[in-house]
Amino acid sequence: MNGFRVVTVGMGVQGAKRRKHAGAHCIACVEPTGGHDFTDLRDVPLESYDAALLCIPDAPKVDLLGYLADHGKHALVEKPLFATEDATITELQTRARVTGAVLYTAYNHRFEPHFVAMRDLIRSGRLGRIYRCRMFYGNGTARLVRDSIWRDQGSGVLHDLGSHLLDTAAYWFGELGLDFQVISANTFENEAPDHVVIGSESTSPSLELEMTLLNWRNNFAADLFAEGGSAHISSLCKWGPSSMTVRTRVLPAGRPPEDVITLVQDDPTWAAEFAHFKVLCESGEATDLSNDLWLNGLLKRLGDDITRGGRQ
Repeated sequence: MNGFRVVTVGMGVQGAKRRKHAGAHCIACVEPTGGHDFTDLRDVPLESYDAALLCIPDAPKVDLLGYLADHGKHALVEKPLFATEDATITELQTRARVTGAVLYTAYNHRFEPHFVAMRDLIRSGRLGRIYRCRMFYGNGTARLVRDSIWRDQGSGVLHDLGSHLLDTAAYWFGELGLDFQVISANTFENEAPDHVVIGSESTSPSLELEMTLLNWRNNFAADLFAEGGSAHISSLCKWGPSSMTVRTRVLPAGRPPEDVITLVQDDPTWAAEFAHFKVLCESGEATDLSNDLWLNGLLKRLGDDITRGGRQ
């Protein structure tokens, strides 16, 4: 491949970040409301680009991904990849594999340094059997979401932040299955749920995932409890400082020694994810949407459970 030419589609907050980190690779920007190079991706000459960065609402994602796949164009699409029918995602994967297009759903937190370190710690076996993991992800966007013409609907924060938490759990622990339950779901300020807790006691480890739009200071936290100690993450680099603490158990009891790493740096995930996507495209990696298929089915079922059970 001579060079790597991308088009950024959707020039909101996410699109601006993707455009920035694509740098000279970005040859055009598409924004339906105008003010950029094109208003429709289909107007961009196919021979002028290799891939598209789709920073768009959920509704048009499948259609544009199908268009790109059928023309052998790679695509990075912002999470989550939602479809009314699971078969739609399977069909997208098939179409992409026919033409050699790479369809990649962006979960940029996988490139957070402490997330990578947690995954490596778990895989090392240093902590022995892992009993339980709880995660919290909160921001203060309830009013912004409520005032949006398209965001305050459906399963709300479950769809938005829950997709990140579930993807992180799969990134750390591998295949988790579908046995998750809604512990609580509230609509304190919004029409759609703005505070949700889900969990699973049948996964290994057991999981508790809490998400909210009502945390007025943005924060992420993870606590992992295990046979040989525990591990803890506080905050993300973009909200820094971000720290990871690993404690080694003392038997029969006692204050454990701690390894603490604190990072004060700009968010590295956007540049790292773009580089990863570029490598996937240039190496001809086959499209694999199995994670999207799992998340789509699970989030739909949990969303339905919230609707059937009523909102508090």
